[in-house]
Amino acid sequence: MATYKLYYFNGRGRAEVSRMIFAAAGEKYEDIRYEQDKWPEHKSEMPLGQMPVLEFNGTKLPQSVSIARFLAKQFQLAGKDSFEQAQVDAVVDTINDCVTKYVPIRREEDEAKKEELTKKFLAEELPKHLQNFETLAKLYSKGGHFFVGNQLTWADLLFYDVGAIILQVDSNAFNNHAWLKDNRAEVEKQPKIAEYLKSRPNTPF
Repeated sequence: MATYKLYYFNGRGRAEVSRMIFAAAGEKYEDIRYEQDKWPEHKSEMPLGQMPVLEFNGTKLPQSVSIARFLAKQFQLAGKDSFEQAQVDAVVDTINDCVTKYVPIRREEDEAKKEELTKKFLAEELPKHLQNFETLAKLYSKGGHFFVGNQLTWADLLFYDVGAIILQVDSNAFNNHAWLKDNRAEVEKQPKIAEYLKSRPNTPF
């Protein structure tokens, strides 16, 4: 029987999509969370000195996207065939393009500069990315509520998680994007996901 341990900080961050995959699949795993002050003593235990890390049957795997993709394939949440998997990956890469643009803003410590960068992101960057998401959904969703093949995949779970961050920045972000709003609502309706969202720890990030 396979054993899974997921190592990360006590927050959602880059591990949350993997936790959501475990939840959607109804699979058991050990959710190991380190507080920031305890991390230095465990850093050397991780292959690249960073987290998240998945330990699968005793072997550690780094890199958040590689972890999530592996788990999605394990639990049939990656697409029904090779081309659907490629479509899911295309959606995931497009979501990560958006995240890459936003991360420097989140790390900015100067509040005035952060506000200026946020305004620019909302005005110039975000609309392009939201349009890209809808373009791929139109191509791959087969007229359904999920990004690829009208079935839940980890692309939907990642978008749900990233969507929560977007809504923290602008609560009206999806008002003109009915399909994206609908997609997030459908993810929330999945019984195992709904249960997970209700019970997961309330953390600052």
